[in-house]
Amino acid sequence: MKNNLFPIAQSGIKYVSISAAIFVVCFLLDLDLLTFIAFLVTLALAFSFRNPERELPPFEKGSVVAPVDGVVTSIESIEDEKFAYKVKIDATYLDLGVLRVPMASKLQSVQHFHGARLSDEIQLHQDINENATLVFEDSNKNLVKIQHRLKQSFAPIFIDIIEAQELRQGARYGVQIDGITTIFLPKNFRVNVSVGNQLQGSQTLLGYLS
Repeated sequence: MKNNLFPIAQSGIKYVSISAAIFVVCFLLDLDLLTFIAFLVTLALAFSFRNPERELPPFEKGSVVAPVDGVVTSIESIEDEKFAYKVKIDATYLDLGVLRVPMASKLQSVQHFHGARLSDEIQLHQDINENATLVFEDSNKNLVKIQHRLKQSFAPIFIDIIEAQELRQGARYGVQIDGITTIFLPKNFRVNVSVGNQLQGSQTLLGYLS
């Protein structure tokens, strides 16, 4: 994981650079319409991969923050040996795509499946769309599992993190453009958000581990 402070996320530099190069070529060839289109595409890509710096609020020990920007669409109780709740967050192209570590922890595992990019309105998307699942473990052996699943994104999920890596809360670990994030939380977690809340990665408190 690299602490990238550049205004554009590292995973998006290639996209923005190619689009900018096409813009320059079209401009030099006096292709007015294509120049205008390439300019708009470059701006859109720079916006999608924007990478603002965010200062972590002074939350108490045991806090878990939102790993992504987006809207909470559901909060459910589940029956599982390790987890008791799951919070689903929907992010669109307008939301910041940078992914943030939810708590001071170590990455226990990461799995990345390179699949399709169907609309979330198609039931099959839950089974075949590209997804990445990460499990974080804090110093008290509490586990938080996060699953990122793409919708109709133009870019894959970028994960820049390795297993057993020590992580600070709020650190960047990847990028997801237009996707759904599901957070699985243990029984000793107190949820601090509600359905319909707009979240900001590393800025919004999801709740506390007791």
